[in-house]
Amino acid sequence: MRIGIVGGTGGMGEGFALRWCQKHDIIVGSRDAQKAKEAASNYTNAAKQSYGNISGSISGDDNFALAKNVDVLILSIPYEFIDDTCGKLAGQIRDDCIVVSPIVPMTRTDAGFIYIPLEQGKKPAGEMVADKLQPRSRVVSAFHTISEVKLKNVGQGLDADTFICGDDPNAVAKLTELVNEISGLRPIYLGPLALTYQAEILTPMLLNAAKKNKMKNPGVKLI
Repeated sequence: MRIGIVGGTGGMGEGFALRWCQKHDIIVGSRDAQKAKEAASNYTNAAKQSYGNISGSISGDDNFALAKNVDVLILSIPYEFIDDTCGKLAGQIRDDCIVVSPIVPMTRTDAGFIYIPLEQGKKPAGEMVADKLQPRSRVVSAFHTISEVKLKNVGQGLDADTFICGDDPNAVAKLTELVNEISGLRPIYLGPLALTYQAEILTPMLLNAAKKNKMKNPGVKLI
């Protein structure tokens, strides 16, 4: 499978690349193609140190070139970049490409981290992505509460759940397979994309709890 990561030079992008390169061809993206290629080289070296050999690969390209021929596209970008980035991606993605939004609309205030759609009346991230990258059925949301520190540490299982929202059973099933390949991460189907806000809003809650209680890299697990 070919997996593209828009904004793949950040911590989450690195974690996804390291976790999935054992079986898949990963293309990490950046607005600067050279930066993406350098990051891909570093990720490849780290993967080989961790695993010995990998059956897949990690390469780099600019955010929009990589999107043209991938099976799954991960949008590892800030909420405020959705309109611009997805507007440029529209029309370039294959019809059968699954788009994954781990994006969380949040900001920090004096009280703590808040969920922007609740406080400011804006749309959840998954809904905004679906509006820009039709058809809606291709869009799935997941990975909102995953610690990038733990994701990058391939020697450790995550021991956490991630909530998946999506309208198309086939798209949800394909993403569920990828989630199951990440050690210690359990996929939990939450419902259609209309419920993505329920998954997204957990992240500011976790960050507030972590700060107030001196917890490091917390996650969510249903028991």
